[in-house]
Amino acid sequence: MGKIVFLDIDGTLALPGSNTPPQSALEAVRAAQKNGNKVLLCTGRNVSMASPILKYGFDGAVCSSGGYVFVYDENGRDNGEDSRIAKVLFDSPMPEEDFRLAMQLLGEAGVYRTIEALDATYWDAGLDVFLSSRSAINSELERWRHALLNSFDIRPMAEYDGRCIYKIVFLCLQEEQLNGIRNALGDRYSFVMQSVASHGCINGEIMRRTYDKGRGVRLVAEYFGAPMSDTIGFGDSMNDLEMILSVGTSVCMKGGSPYLKERSDLICPPVDEDGISKMFTRLGLV
Repeated sequence: MGKIVFLDIDGTLALPGSNTPPQSALEAVRAAQKNGNKVLLCTGRNVSMASPILKYGFDGAVCSSGGYVFVYDENGRDNGEDSRIAKVLFDSPMPEEDFRLAMQLLGEAGVYRTIEALDATYWDAGLDVFLSSRSAINSELERWRHALLNSFDIRPMAEYDGRCIYKIVFLCLQEEQLNGIRNALGDRYSFVMQSVASHGCINGEIMRRTYDKGRGVRLVAEYFGAPMSDTIGFGDSMNDLEMILSVGTSVCMKGGSPYLKERSDLICPPVDEDGISKMFTRLGLV
């Protein structure tokens, strides 16, 4: 087997909020696979929101920023039909008591929340208006703004039915609004802060310390019996940091977080300028 390549979606494989990667990127992915490489998604999206991208034939995914990791069995059949069967390598939802406490504390602090199950996403009323008023955004915020304004399958918080939640995304104006939840859950949960200009807003993710994208990458490499030196990771935002620090070769997109760029081996041209295709060529994947 060749290399194992991990691609973030929003701002990396596709424009933020888009479910259609450039044709040049898809052709590069397929060519890399034909050359014996594995190519997986490594995304903050849950499985449901990643599904429109997964249909293009990726070899698996690190979803929910590492909370759910799976690879595809190429020889599998499901219900008699030709299809790949997902083999789950990791599955770590939030304990219900932690989730309830987090929602309470964030709500009391006036923090906007989106919550992600595997197959559903829910959002606070008023979040769409809040996002539309922001002048400074990063790729994660742009993803949410695009998703809400274009009526993606994101449901009102009032419809939440108690299913397991893997990640909470928060948006607020002042970092001090997070003090309460940090004091209560900071020993067991990571607070991944995204980079954004001071006149924008504070946004990020609350995730269990049992996982991150870097650990997801290592699980996949172990499954395929590959050394970490044979892994390559592409990302652009702060929830990609652990992946960037874990892979053998790290690639940050040109428009990505300055902090991430400083810690990456290579800088990739923008996705809408055939960046993925160009970097796959440079890395000898195609």
